[in-house]
Amino acid sequence: MTKFLFITDLDNTLVGDDAALKTLNYHLEQHRQAYGTLIVYATGRSPELYQELKTEKPFLLTPDALLLSVGTEIYHHGQDDLDPDWVAELSHGWDRDQVAAIAAHFADLVPQSPQEQTPFKASYHLSQEVAPMVLPQLEASLQKQGLDIQLIYSSGKDLDILPSRGNKGAAIAFLQQTWRLPGDRLVVCGDSGNDISMFAAATGKGIIVGNAQPELREWHHANPSPHRYVSKAHCAGGILEGLRHFGFLEA
Repeated sequence: MTKFLFITDLDNTLVGDDAALKTLNYHLEQHRQAYGTLIVYATGRSPELYQELKTEKPFLLTPDALLLSVGTEIYHHGQDDLDPDWVAELSHGWDRDQVAAIAAHFADLVPQSPQEQTPFKASYHLSQEVAPMVLPQLEASLQKQGLDIQLIYSSGKDLDILPSRGNKGAAIAFLQQTWRLPGDRLVVCGDSGNDISMFAAATGKGIIVGNAQPELREWHHANPSPHRYVSKAHCAGGILEGLRHFGFLEA
């Protein structure tokens, strides 16, 4: 047993089965105390919505870092300000006001709540039926204006427009470089489309929980890897299953 970097999505990955989460928390905190393992939450939630979740689930462990708003915001433990180096990285080729103005021309895009709108993320609802038609048109319109962006569509309804450098996978790579942790001591966990960048970029192991969304399962089957594990159990139970499979925790 040695130190590792544990990174997990929250909703429907870490969170969703309170009993399993409390068991997982026990093992993770024991490992953190004994070996210095680092815990990071990577979520689509904004800072406000993360605080709401903490209130709902007070037994959540305090992470060593937070990757919020689909990886576009990095907060280190004990700090209220965004990591300035990450802000500088995302600012190139990004103009949120212009992104929102272009998106407003697409009637099928319904803005998500104000809490979901952050400096480096514009979020919308988009139905699965029209997404295949709307997404290419939207991407072309944004790129035509010289905007350096990416579109992340997940759960058949949620669309995030982000800087091209800003996603969970890129944020993880930034943290790894900052903390100088080797890739083989990294494990990432997720359940939906906005987690694909984590699995695609990860140099370590990946755990896909048993309740994963179709878009993540389809991507995994199209891009198989022996370093990725699809759990049978759901949510935190699936994470625990995967950590034991890869030997990060004792069986």
